[in-house]
Amino acid sequence: MLQAFQIQSYIAVVKVRPTKLKFRVVLFYVKNRAKGCLNDKQCGIILVYNHNPIICLEVTFVHNKNVVEINLNALASNVTNLLAKYDQYDYYIGVVKGNAYGHGFGIVPTLIRNGVNYLAVSSLEEAHVVRKMNQNVPILIMEPVLLEEIEMCLAHRFTVTVSNFEYFEKLAQQPVREEGGPLKIHLKLDTGLNRLGIDDQSKLEVVYQQLKKREDFYLEGIFTHFATTGVTDPLFDRQVAAFLTLTENLDLSQIPVIHLGRSATLETREKLAFATGVRMGAIMYGINQTFRPYVGLKGKLRKVRDDYRKKKLSISDTYSSNDLEVTTTFALKTPVMEINRVYAGESVGYGGTFVAEKDTYIAVCPIGYADGLHLGLRHSHVAFHGKKFPIVGIVNMCMITVEVDATVKVGDLLTVLGDEVSLKKVAQLTQTTPYVGMTQVNKDIKRVYVGEETDLDGRL
Repeated sequence: MLQAFQIQSYIAVVKVRPTKLKFRVVLFYVKNRAKGCLNDKQCGIILVYNHNPIICLEVTFVHNKNVVEINLNALASNVTNLLAKYDQYDYYIGVVKGNAYGHGFGIVPTLIRNGVNYLAVSSLEEAHVVRKMNQNVPILIMEPVLLEEIEMCLAHRFTVTVSNFEYFEKLAQQPVREEGGPLKIHLKLDTGLNRLGIDDQSKLEVVYQQLKKREDFYLEGIFTHFATTGVTDPLFDRQVAAFLTLTENLDLSQIPVIHLGRSATLETREKLAFATGVRMGAIMYGINQTFRPYVGLKGKLRKVRDDYRKKKLSISDTYSSNDLEVTTTFALKTPVMEINRVYAGESVGYGGTFVAEKDTYIAVCPIGYADGLHLGLRHSHVAFHGKKFPIVGIVNMCMITVEVDATVKVGDLLTVLGDEVSLKKVAQLTQTTPYVGMTQVNKDIKRVYVGEETDLDGRL
C-alpha cells in the first residue's frame, strides 16, 4: 500500500509493508533528481514508531505547494504582435494591476524588453513592488493616493491620478518638494462609467489652468475608461463624445499621454485620432475578444439583427473579426497527492455528490477554494498529457478530487486553469471572467516563470 508522510515542505509517498518491530529507521536515496522537478526522488530518513511501522521500498516526493506557470515566451510574443499590429501609438501602457492579473510582477522585465514603455497599477503598494523590478519605467497609479503619500510618489517617480475636483484642491494646497522634479499627473475623466473621474467641464478647466501655472506639477496625461466596446450598444460613442465635450477648451496637443482605449476596444475599434496611448491589460495575457462570424443561417440572421441595431442606435463602425494572434500565458497546476481505488456504487466527498458508475481511480490534489478555486469548478476538468479528467465531488477548502485513469501517477502535475483548460470556458462555467479566474488564485502560490531569460531564477 501507499502511505504519505509530511516532511518539511514535501509529502513522501512510500510503498510499505507492515512489520512487528516497535522502531524502524528507513533510509531512502536520491535517484535522478532534477532541479525544479516536482516529482523527483530524494534522500532522507523516516522513523516509524509502534503500531504502524514500515520498511521503505520506494519513495516518490510530491511538493505540496501548487504552482502557477507563467509562459514568458508567449507573453513576449503577445506584446510583440500587439505593437506590430497597432503601431500608431506612442505609449503602450501595460496594465499590471491585481498582481499583474494574477501573473505576479515577475513579468515586468519581459514586458519592458518587448516594447511596453509605461506601466499602470491600482495602488501605491503595487507601484512599490513594480519599481523594484525596474528603476526607470514610468508607473501610473490609477487610483487616488493619500495626500500624505504624495512625497513618496515623487521620490519614486510615480505618476498619480487626479480624479475629482475636491482632491485636487487639497493637493494644490500641499507644497511639493522639487528635488525629485515635478509631480507627474494624469487627469481621470468620468465620461459615463460613473466610477472615478471628473465629469464637470468647468471644474476640469479650473484644474487644467492651475496645473499649467504650477512648476511643481506636470500634466503629463489625461484618460477615461470605457464601459463597453460599443459593438452592439451606443455607450462607447457617447463616452467619446463626452470626452471631447469635457476637453473642448483644453489644448490636448500639449498633453503627451492621452489614453482612452483598453484591450477590448483595441481589437474592435479604430484608433481615435487624438489618442497617443493605449492601455493593454487582458490582451497581453492572451485573453482576447471572441468574434462570432456571420456564417450559416443563424449567423446571417444575427448579422441582420446587428446591422439593424447599429443603424437604429447610430453606432459607429466596429471590426467584426480580428487576426491578432495571442496565447494564454497563465497555467495553474496542482500535483497528485494520492490516488484511491473507488468501486462502482461508492461515493466521493462531502454529501456523496459523486457516485462512481464503474470501478475507477480518484486522484486527490492539494488545492481548493482557500487557494482561489471557484466552487463552480466541480463541473470542470483538469488536463494531463493531452487528456482531460473530470473534477468530481465538491471543491473543498484545500483539496479537489479528480477521476483519473491508470496513466496518472502520484506526483504528476495536473493543469486546473490555462493551457488545455480554457480560461474562457471556465469563466463561462463559473459565470465570471478570465480575469477573475486568474486574479483569485492565491498570491501565496508560487509563480514560476518559464521560457524567456529571467533575472528571478524562474521564481518570484
